[in-house]
Amino acid sequence: MKISFSPQLGAAPVAVSVTGDVLTVEGATYDFGPLVEGDILPRGAVECPWLVSDVIRDGGHICLTLILPHGPGAPQETLFPAAIIVTGDGPVALPPFARIEEPDA
Repeated sequence: MKISFSPQLGAAPVAVSVTGDVLTVEGATYDFGPLVEGDILPRGAVECPWLVSDVIRDGGHICLTLILPHGPGAPQETLFPAAIIVTGDGPVALPPFARIEEPDA
Protein backbone atom coordinates (compact mmCIF):
# COMPACT_ATOMS: atom_id res chain seq x y z
CA MET A 1 0.00 0.00 0.00
CA LYS A 2 1.33 3.43 -0.91
CA ILE A 3 0.21 6.13 1.51
CA SER A 4 0.74 9.83 0.85
CA PHE A 5 -0.06 12.47 3.44
CA SER A 6 -1.77 15.84 3.73
CA PRO A 7 -0.45 17.48 6.93
CA GLN A 8 -2.92 19.41 9.07
CA LEU A 9 -2.67 20.89 12.54
CA GLY A 10 -4.51 18.54 14.87
CA ALA A 11 -5.15 17.75 18.51
CA ALA A 12 -3.73 14.22 18.55
CA PRO A 13 -1.85 11.74 16.37
CA VAL A 14 -3.76 9.25 14.22
CA ALA A 15 -3.41 5.46 14.47
CA VAL A 16 -3.01 3.67 11.13
CA SER A 17 -2.41 0.00 10.39
CA VAL A 18 -2.47 -2.22 7.33
CA THR A 19 -3.31 -5.88 6.82
CA GLY A 20 -2.95 -6.81 3.15
CA ASP A 21 -5.28 -4.47 1.26
CA VAL A 22 -7.20 -3.53 4.42
CA LEU A 23 -6.48 -0.13 5.95
CA THR A 24 -7.44 0.59 9.55
CA VAL A 25 -7.60 4.22 10.69
CA GLU A 26 -8.56 5.01 14.27
CA GLY A 27 -10.19 1.56 14.60
CA ALA A 28 -12.33 1.79 11.44
CA THR A 29 -11.44 -0.68 8.67
CA TYR A 30 -11.55 -0.11 4.92
CA ASP A 31 -11.12 -3.13 2.63
CA PHE A 32 -9.66 -2.19 -0.75
CA GLY A 33 -9.05 -5.81 -1.77
CA PRO A 34 -11.74 -5.78 -4.49
CA LEU A 35 -9.87 -3.08 -6.47
CA VAL A 36 -8.10 -4.49 -9.52
CA GLU A 37 -5.22 -2.86 -11.39
CA GLY A 38 -6.28 0.52 -12.76
CA ASP A 39 -9.48 0.76 -10.70
CA ILE A 40 -10.33 4.13 -9.14
CA LEU A 41 -12.56 4.34 -6.09
CA PRO A 42 -13.76 7.96 -5.74
CA ARG A 43 -13.07 9.70 -2.43
CA GLY A 44 -16.80 10.22 -1.91
CA ALA A 45 -17.45 6.47 -2.03
CA VAL A 46 -15.38 5.87 1.11
CA GLU A 47 -16.77 7.08 4.43
CA CYS A 48 -13.40 7.85 5.98
CA PRO A 49 -12.83 11.33 7.41
CA TRP A 50 -9.04 10.82 7.16
CA LEU A 51 -9.05 10.08 3.42
CA VAL A 52 -8.46 13.07 1.12
CA SER A 53 -8.00 11.38 -2.26
CA ASP A 54 -9.44 8.80 -4.57
CA VAL A 55 -8.16 5.27 -3.94
CA ILE A 56 -6.49 3.55 -6.87
CA ARG A 57 -4.61 0.34 -7.55
CA ASP A 58 -1.50 1.20 -9.52
CA GLY A 59 1.48 -1.07 -10.04
CA GLY A 60 -0.12 -3.58 -7.69
CA HIS A 61 -0.28 -1.06 -4.83
CA ILE A 62 -3.35 0.49 -3.26
CA CYS A 63 -2.55 4.24 -3.42
CA LEU A 64 -4.26 6.89 -1.29
CA THR A 65 -3.71 10.08 0.68
CA LEU A 66 -4.54 10.48 4.37
CA ILE A 67 -4.68 13.53 6.62
CA LEU A 68 -1.60 13.57 8.86
CA PRO A 69 -2.39 15.53 12.01
CA HIS A 70 0.52 17.28 13.68
CA GLY A 71 1.12 19.45 16.70
CA PRO A 72 2.53 22.97 16.84
CA GLY A 73 6.22 23.07 16.00
CA ALA A 74 6.13 19.74 14.17
CA PRO A 75 9.40 18.80 12.45
CA GLN A 76 10.02 19.27 8.73
CA GLU A 77 9.58 15.53 8.05
CA THR A 78 6.00 15.87 9.31
CA LEU A 79 5.19 19.17 7.64
CA PHE A 80 6.54 17.92 4.29
CA PRO A 81 6.12 14.14 4.55
CA ALA A 82 7.29 11.69 1.92
CA ALA A 83 4.88 9.02 0.75
CA ILE A 84 5.51 5.60 2.25
CA ILE A 85 5.11 2.15 0.81
CA VAL A 86 3.85 -0.31 3.40
CA THR A 87 5.11 -3.82 2.65
CA GLY A 88 4.11 -5.67 5.82
CA ASP A 89 1.10 -6.03 8.05
CA GLY A 90 0.75 -4.10 11.29
CA PRO A 91 0.90 -0.55 12.59
CA VAL A 92 2.21 2.05 10.15
CA ALA A 93 5.11 4.18 11.38
CA LEU A 94 4.06 7.78 10.74
CA PRO A 95 6.17 10.93 10.94
CA PRO A 96 6.31 12.35 14.48
CA PHE A 97 3.30 14.32 15.70
CA ALA A 98 5.48 17.00 17.31
CA ARG A 99 9.12 17.87 17.67
CA ILE A 100 10.88 15.66 20.17
CA GLU A 101 12.49 17.85 22.80
CA GLU A 102 15.98 16.92 23.89
CA PRO A 103 16.36 16.78 27.67
CA ASP A 104 18.71 19.34 29.19
CA ALA A 105 22.04 17.76 30.09
